[in-house]
Amino acid sequence: MPFPFFGDDKSTVARLLGTLPQTGRLEWIGLRPARREPLVSVAEATVATDRNLVGDHARVKAGGKRQITLLQHEYLAAVANFMGFADPVDPGRLRRNLIVSGVNLLALKNRRIAIGDEVVLDITGECHPCSRMEEELGPGGYNAMRGHGA
Repeated sequence: MPFPFFGDDKSTVARLLGTLPQTGRLEWIGLRPARREPLVSVAEATVATDRNLVGDHARVKAGGKRQITLLQHEYLAAVANFMGFADPVDPGRLRRNLIVSGVNLLALKNRRIAIGDEVVLDITGECHPCSRMEEELGPGGYNAMRGHGA
């Protein structure tokens, strides 16, 4: 994929951004059954084309951003550390749909990724934390979550 914001896609930065040998792993799937309800951990989910996960309450527009939200598994321990917790944060507390490991989500911006054999996601950029992180994690929860999701 060319990187027009860097000009020539043969530039060193474009070449470095294009090098991604890692393969990630889907660790967890969560659905929000209703607004302000706890997430439900599920073993599998169905993706509605150009929408969201079936059973997730999100009311996204076709073609809109944040249809499905992701977070890196490695950040569960980092967020806990920022907050002074002894154990990694349970993914259900963080209000994201998919938890993935083994690949840096920021490196996936402007890329298409496959999840399983049938799902292809366009990673459009960061997904900033919701204001509920202060309520869920305590004071500083919002800032502990910044920069960790797509």
